[in-house]
Amino acid sequence: MTNIPDSRGTCVRINLNAIAHNAQVLKKAMGKEIQMMAVVKANAYGHGLVPVSRTALQNGASWLGVAVPEEGRALRQAEIDAPILVLGNVTMEGAAISVSEGLTQTVCDARGVELLQDACRKLGKAASAHLKIDTGMNRIGARTEEEVKAVLAALEKAPYVKLTGAFTHFADADDADDSFSKAQFERFRRLTALLPEGLLLHAAASDASLRFPWARLQMVREGIALYGCAEGYKELGLQPAMRFETRVSYVKQIREGDTVGYGRTFTAAAPMRVATLPVGYGDGYPRACSGKSYVLIGGAECPVLGRVCMDQLMADVSRVPDVQAGDPAVLLGSQGGVSISASRLAAWAGTISYEVLCAPHARVPVLYESESEGT
Repeated sequence: MTNIPDSRGTCVRINLNAIAHNAQVLKKAMGKEIQMMAVVKANAYGHGLVPVSRTALQNGASWLGVAVPEEGRALRQAEIDAPILVLGNVTMEGAAISVSEGLTQTVCDARGVELLQDACRKLGKAASAHLKIDTGMNRIGARTEEEVKAVLAALEKAPYVKLTGAFTHFADADDADDSFSKAQFERFRRLTALLPEGLLLHAAASDASLRFPWARLQMVREGIALYGCAEGYKELGLQPAMRFETRVSYVKQIREGDTVGYGRTFTAAAPMRVATLPVGYGDGYPRACSGKSYVLIGGAECPVLGRVCMDQLMADVSRVPDVQAGDPAVLLGSQGGVSISASRLAAWAGTISYEVLCAPHARVPVLYESESEGT
């Protein structure tokens, strides 16, 4: 793990104190009786799989959620022994990993149960499974009573596989009209009534857990809220944990009529000062932000000019005095009391905050500002 920015001054800084704070706030909001899963798939939304997992578990989470078994295996290799749910559907190769690493594996149908049973038999180990129920997302999961009963029948023939939970996912939890979400929840209740008693039931991810107390059940799955980027819940005081920064690499004066960047998409209407930053879409800064976004230099919002390049972008610093090469610049986060949030950057790029958080690429060092022991 690096502890310094690269030669450009570029890095992503992750504040683990913010992760800890958010986990504590969310756990308090949910209540003592409700378990909390920290969703750490996709390298913890770009924040770091192992450091975030450890921090969340130390501050109220009791489960971890991953997308693929390989992520669960990496957590086990880091000596994390908390319950881990693989949220994606099971495959033959994935079943072997889930069983060998003691992961709880999602199953959606009889075939999934059979794959787990085969892996258990080969490895001589039992497995735990949660049944995914599709109540309206139409992604993965059992959708009807017949499909649920087929899973139960398969489980009767799979002595090594134990069903320990069931879950669903809301398709539109942030919609002001919650009628579709309520219909999904009722469908989930109807289908889970077919299952054995005593299972761990969960339905609500970040938005649903905060908007629908009636959907919290025995556990909630906190993803985007854990990273401080859930919109509309300022009263909770959630703190963004990621900051994407670099340094100015060059400053030049251009004339009226000069153009900037590939395709000459920006033309100066007057003389102006332009700063170049050594970051581009090759680092995960969205090319779709070309001519739309701002960066922070000298505590001011500076418009991005022309097209974002693979390794560089240009910004108007005409109103920022004395900018020079080496000055700090912020692409995501705060500087001088001004902030660029993930949702704001996402809006410029025509995407969502989840993608923005996952975007910084491998050549961007990740620094942890408040590391827990052993991270």
